[in-house]
This record gives sequence, structure tokens and C-alpha cells, in this order.
Amino acid sequence: MWNRIQGNARNCLLYEPLFLLPFNMYMTYASIYMLELGVNETQIGLITSIGMAIQIFTALISGHLTDKMGRRKALIVYDVLSWSVATLIWAVSQNFWFFLAAAIVNSFQRVPTTAWYCLLVEDTKPENRSIIFTILMFINVVGGLFAPLGGLLVRHYSLVPGMRIMYFIAFIGMTLMMILRHFNTHETEIGIKKMQESSKISFSDTLVEYKAVLKLIVTNRPLMIIFGVYILFNFQMTLRNTYLSVYWVDALHINDALISIFPAISSAAMIIFLLTATPRLKEKLANRYMIWGFLISAASFIILLGAGPGNITATIVSTVVMSIGGLLASPYLESSIQNAIDDDNRAKIFSILGVLILIFTFPAGLIGGWAYTINAKFPLIFIVISFLMSVPMMVMYAKGSRKAIQPSVEMTCSTDA
Repeated sequence: MWNRIQGNARNCLLYEPLFLLPFNMYMTYASIYMLELGVNETQIGLITSIGMAIQIFTALISGHLTDKMGRRKALIVYDVLSWSVATLIWAVSQNFWFFLAAAIVNSFQRVPTTAWYCLLVEDTKPENRSIIFTILMFINVVGGLFAPLGGLLVRHYSLVPGMRIMYFIAFIGMTLMMILRHFNTHETEIGIKKMQESSKISFSDTLVEYKAVLKLIVTNRPLMIIFGVYILFNFQMTLRNTYLSVYWVDALHINDALISIFPAISSAAMIIFLLTATPRLKEKLANRYMIWGFLISAASFIILLGAGPGNITATIVSTVVMSIGGLLASPYLESSIQNAIDDDNRAKIFSILGVLILIFTFPAGLIGGWAYTINAKFPLIFIVISFLMSVPMMVMYAKGSRKAIQPSVEMTCSTDA
């Protein structure tokens, strides 16, 4: 699979471990770190929701900035701001206000997200894009194997000092990745074209184009369905990232230092699945795999909901099942989204998608925080519902014509029109 990936995609993926390895180390403990420093569950939800509300604005301007600055420049400038600066703030955080400041800075990640996806896929053939996201998931999976290193730091130094060390490691690794990637990639052909077209276009002009592009999206039923599935996927991911670790520690009473083994177990299960099952999967059955992935993922959280306090076995089984479901669903969903968007308007359409995702998911933090105070199981129940809602939507999407998506988006209102 690696041999089929060349150019920008290869170099974007090559240096990605420098980001994902430290990210996986600290992500497991991020919410618990906040709790340890006096931030309660409701405040965690508030911070998440405020950050996502700001991301609505940054997602809106991301397409304009990506086209105007170019993919590479927008990527490195806003990556440094949203990740390098944010990890430093997290490393020295003392209370709610530090975490809020970090969330605001980190909210600018929507700009490099749009730029990165453009750089990653624009020079790659559509039939190879599912391979890109499979390799990306594999890198993330390998990163999960290093999560126990975070547990060792927590065990040796205790939670707060260990997390501060992890955030400093993340600052170094992520910044190095940004520099190496910048000097080993080139601006895409579409990127050069859009820079030339956007040199004299103001943001207000871009908003006019956004309005026309949004109209095209709304009138395209298959595109709206797959976007809806993607929005639900991001909704459950927000709840999962915020409350899963808290649930392990708070509701299941699993030791802080022990929870880092679950990402490692998940990674090991994914690697086995990737090496044995993934090569047998067929691209033409992508929709079927996504449906099964959603059902299996829902089952994994049902298993966790049924686990009693201290039930490590059920938690491990849930983690393994969750990893298999994610492998079946995530790469094909990402590929379907990217193939549904034409290259010439990728930045604008992806930024609109980012806004739609955030509008529907930014309440997730507040809803999850409020629900958690009533019953710790509620956020996980919402995750199960999100997966189950995605299944009939995917059935409807599968019945539609795949060819109906691309032509209807290609004729967007570019500056050539």
C-alpha cells in the first residue's frame, strides 16, 4: 500500500508519527489532568463547547485562508499556533482559565486541518485515498502502542508532573514534525491556482462563493447523507475523547496509571486486524464495511455500559471490539468524504463541512457534562445512539448513485466563473 502513495501524501504521512506518538501519550489523561487541577466535569464540558464554538469561526475562514495563503503556508503557520502554543499552555496550566486559553488557541486547528487534507489528497488518485487513510490509521494505531509510556510517567512522577512532561514532549515532537513536513512537501497544482485566483479576493467575496457552494451541498441528497454520517461520527468522537477516560477512572474505578494499557491493547488489536483482514477488504464494498463498523462500535460501548466497577476483562473486550469497528468505519468514511468533494473547490467545501460539523457537535461537551452529572453512563449512551443513527443513513446512501455526487459538486462557483 505504501508504494502506491507518492509526493505530498507520502511526506505528510512519513512525519505524522512525530505528532501522533506524543498525542496518544497525553490524550488518555487529558480530561483526568483537568480534574486533578480542580476543573470539574461541567467545566470540562464548557471548555470543550467554547472551543468548538470558536472553531465554527476558524472553520469558516479556513477555506479562504487555505486558498489565499496556499496549503503549505497556512498549514505551518496555524499548526504552530494551534498545537505548539497550545501544548505549552497545557504544560503549565494551573486552573480553569489556563485550559480555556489553551482551548481558544487550539481552536485555530481548523485552518491547518483544511490545509492538511488538501495537501494530503489533491495530488492523489481517488482510488488510492482509502489507502492513505488506512495508512494514517495504522500510524495512529502504532502511536497507541506508546500510550503506556504516559502511564509510566504518571506512575513515576504522579499525574500532574507526568502530564506536564508529556505536553513538553508533544511541543517538541509536533513542532519538529511541522518543520520537516513543510520543507519536504510542495504546493499542489490546485493550491497554486487558488492562490493566484484568491490574490485579489476579499473574505466578503469568498462568503458569496460559500453561499453558492452551500446551496449545491444542500440540494445534493447523497452528499447531505454522507455529511450527516460524518457529523454524527464527529459528535460521538467528541464525547468519546472527553468522557471515556473519565468513565474508566470515575465510574469503573480503574487506576489512573492502568488506563494507558487500553490504547495499547486497542493498537495491538488494530495491527492484527490490519495485517490479517484489511488486505482482504474490497473497495467496492466500502459502504457495507462502514455499516458493520458502526454496528460493531455501538456494540463495544454497550459492552462497556454493562461492565461493573473494576471489571478489567469487559473493558479490554470493549476496547478490542471498539478498535475493530473503528478500522472498518473510519478510513472508508474519510475516503468517501474526500472523494465526494472536487479538488478545485476542496478548501471551501471542506471548510463549510467543518462549520456544519461544529454547529451540530459543539453542544456535545455541554450536553455530555450535564448528562454525566446525572448519570456517568449517559455520554456513552449518546455515543451508541449516534452509531445506530448512522446505520440507516448509510443504507440510504448506499442505495443512491455514487456517480451522482461528484458531477453535482464540480460546477461550483469558482473565480473562473
